[in-house]
Amino acid sequence: MLTVAENELLARTGAGTPMGNYLREFWTPAVRAASLEADGAPARVRLFGRNYVAFRATDGRVGFFDEECPHRCVSLSLARNEDNALRCLFHGWKIDVSGRLVEAPSEPPERQESFCAHVKINHYPTREAGGLIWVYLGTRAVPPSLFDLEFARLPESQVDIRRAVLRCNWLQGFEGTLDTVHAGILHVGWTGDPGRRWEGAQGAELHVLSRNVPSATIEFEPRRYGFREGALRSMPDGSCYARIRDVVLPYYSFIPTPGGAACFVTIVVPIDDETHMQWYIIYDPVKPIAEAARARLMADTSGDRDDFASDLGGWHNRWSQDRALMKTGHWTGIARPLPFEDFAVQEAMGPIMDRTREQLGSSDVTIVRTRRLLLEAARSFAEGKVPDVGDHARVRALAIRLAGDADWRQIDTLAPPASLPAPAAAARRPQIE
Repeated sequence: MLTVAENELLARTGAGTPMGNYLREFWTPAVRAASLEADGAPARVRLFGRNYVAFRATDGRVGFFDEECPHRCVSLSLARNEDNALRCLFHGWKIDVSGRLVEAPSEPPERQESFCAHVKINHYPTREAGGLIWVYLGTRAVPPSLFDLEFARLPESQVDIRRAVLRCNWLQGFEGTLDTVHAGILHVGWTGDPGRRWEGAQGAELHVLSRNVPSATIEFEPRRYGFREGALRSMPDGSCYARIRDVVLPYYSFIPTPGGAACFVTIVVPIDDETHMQWYIIYDPVKPIAEAARARLMADTSGDRDDFASDLGGWHNRWSQDRALMKTGHWTGIARPLPFEDFAVQEAMGPIMDRTREQLGSSDVTIVRTRRLLLEAARSFAEGKVPDVGDHARVRALAIRLAGDADWRQIDTLAPPASLPAPAAAARRPQIE
C-alpha cells in the first residue's frame, strides 16, 4: 500500500512535478509517423498536460512546437503548412521547421528582421524511427540517445503501430500491462475450455491460461533499464510454462508471445493526469507481418489507428457490457476486441486511482517492484542524477514451455530453444496461490 504522497508522486506528471520532470528526460513517442503528411494538416499533440503541434514540412522534416503561436496564442494546428514552415492564420507569422520566426507581416518591413530575431519559439528535437515520431521534452542541451529498441530498427512492413486514448491516469494503464495473472481470469472468455486447456498445448494455446492455472511463481532479474520477469506456471505433466517479459522504464512493457509469433510491446504515455495513450506495437524481426497476424493481435472496430479504442464506451454504457451474455457464460460480458476488457477495468478504477485503499497479494509483486523503481528514479532525478537507460539491443519477450527444472534466466529470447514439455517425473515448481 502506498502513502498519499507516494501515489501523488507517481500519478502527477504536469510541469514541475518530480515524475513529470523524470519522464520528460526520455524520448517520448508522440505521433504516428504515417499520420503526418508533407505540407499536410499539423497534428495537435498533448503530452504531460501541455499542448504541442507536430507537422511534416515540405522536405519531409518534422517540426514540433508549443501549440500556441507566440504572437496571440492562436493554435498552430490551424496554421498553413507550406514552404518548410507553419504560417499562423491570424497575422501571418511564419515559423520555419527549425523553430525560427522568419516573417512577421504585422510588423513594419524595416524592423521585421530584428523583430523576428528576438522572438522565442519553443521548438523540440524529434526523431523518426519504428513508424513513430519521438520528441525530447527534457532539459539537457544535448538529448540522450534514442532507445536502441528492436522494432525501431525494422522496415515499415515488419511493424504495425496503433494507439488507444484512455480516460484515466497513465500509471493505471502501465500497471495493467504489467499484470500477468489477470490474463487467465479477465480474458477467460478468449481461452476456451478451462478444464482441458493445458493438455498437449504448445505455443499459442498456452499464451493465455485458463482459470484453472491463473496464479504464477514470479521471479525477477535486474537490468539497468528496469528488469526481466519470469512468470512461471507448473503444468500437470511436470513441465513449466514460462512467460519471460522485459519491463523497460519508464513505460515499456514487452508482452510475451509464443515462440515464432510476432513480438508485442506496449508503451504507456501520459497525456495529462487523467488521460493517457497506449501504443500497441507488433513487430516481426525477420519478415513482413501477415495480415492474419495483424487482425488477430491488433483487432479493433473503429479502423482508427490513432485511437483504435475511440468506440470503447464508458460509464454511460458500462463499456458495452452485456449482462445477458454473462448469463450464458461469457466472463466479462464485453464482447469486443480483447484489449477493450483491459481498458474497461483500467478506466473503472477512476480518473486517478487511490492506491492507499489497495490490499495487495503475492501476484502483485511486479507492480510493487515497478512502483518502487519509478519512485526511486523520480526522486533520484530530482536530486540531480541523470537516468541510466541501459542497453536495449537484446530486449525481447517470450512465452515458452520448458522442462520443469529449466532455468528461465538462461533462455536467450532472441534465439530460444524448441518448446519442450518435461517428462512426467520432472520436478514441479510450487505455485503461489
